[in-house]
Amino acid sequence: MISYKDLGLVNTKEMFAKAINGGYAIPAFNFNNMEQLQAIIMACAEQKSPVILQVSKGARQYANQTLLRYMAEGAVAYAKELGWEHPQIVLHLDHGDSFELCKSCVDMGFSSVMIDGSSLPYDENVALTKKVVEYAHKYDVTVEGELGVLAGVEDEVQAEESHYTKPEEVIDFVTKTGCDSLAISIGTSHGAYKFKPEQCTRNAEGKLVPPPLAFDVLAEIEKKLPGFPIVLHGSSSVPQEEVDTINKYGGKLPDAVGIPEEQLRKAAKSAVCKINIDSDSRLAMTAAIRKTFAEKPGEFDPRKYLGPARDNMKKMYTHKIVNVLGSNGKAE
Repeated sequence: MISYKDLGLVNTKEMFAKAINGGYAIPAFNFNNMEQLQAIIMACAEQKSPVILQVSKGARQYANQTLLRYMAEGAVAYAKELGWEHPQIVLHLDHGDSFELCKSCVDMGFSSVMIDGSSLPYDENVALTKKVVEYAHKYDVTVEGELGVLAGVEDEVQAEESHYTKPEEVIDFVTKTGCDSLAISIGTSHGAYKFKPEQCTRNAEGKLVPPPLAFDVLAEIEKKLPGFPIVLHGSSSVPQEEVDTINKYGGKLPDAVGIPEEQLRKAAKSAVCKINIDSDSRLAMTAAIRKTFAEKPGEFDPRKYLGPARDNMKKMYTHKIVNVLGSNGKAE
């Protein structure tokens, strides 16, 4: 049993309470490798922003659970080395799909886990979430549950259609499960193709404009659960400049579209205190690598193309922290 406290990590409890009261959201950035982690820590240390390092089931298998534990411990030490005296870093399991996986993460030093039973019948989702909460809370690990289904694809999470969270279910779910935060569905979506072209309109330049988020559903949920931490998944904005760079240098991402940043800013000022961003990092990384390969076809030193990728991701993370989520300066 490895306690996250021994690794220098924190859970989400205090972090979320401050975010709700302060009208900002905590960035939850997914990572799979060293360059992503370096970019996240560099951006957060520079901006003094609390951060949630997210690992999906697939990323955990890819990176190895033992290496991940030491990467998280190293991230805390690296943050201090960069001058961030009191780093507030959470290691979080994203979309845990079983009790066994969540337990394994708790036992391996995660400070927060998500149990996603949203595809199950309601009562089964409640029972599974409650079981995870009862185990995790023994070790002061916080738990995120989910109600409603997001469309799209993210690692092993896949759904054709989204189903908005039903506001009438949220009090019952939170009361019965004891979860610490709740992921809801109000129109965000996983992946770089968050909406089909027929769901969108096009602007004067012919670019796709996605439908607005269901802020009426969010307002209803906030009324039912005042001050309770709400989470938005699938909240990458799919920056058009990164998509254009990828396509310019041989990629094929037609009609990739994300969530407009002004809608995320609006959400961050509400009870939404955790906003998940994964695809934007992948796009920033891929765009920089493709550009390097195209401009320097003789390059084969990984540092020469992963270095620019890391720089581009850091730029993107900094932008999200400062201009979208408002979490800069909140972890001095």
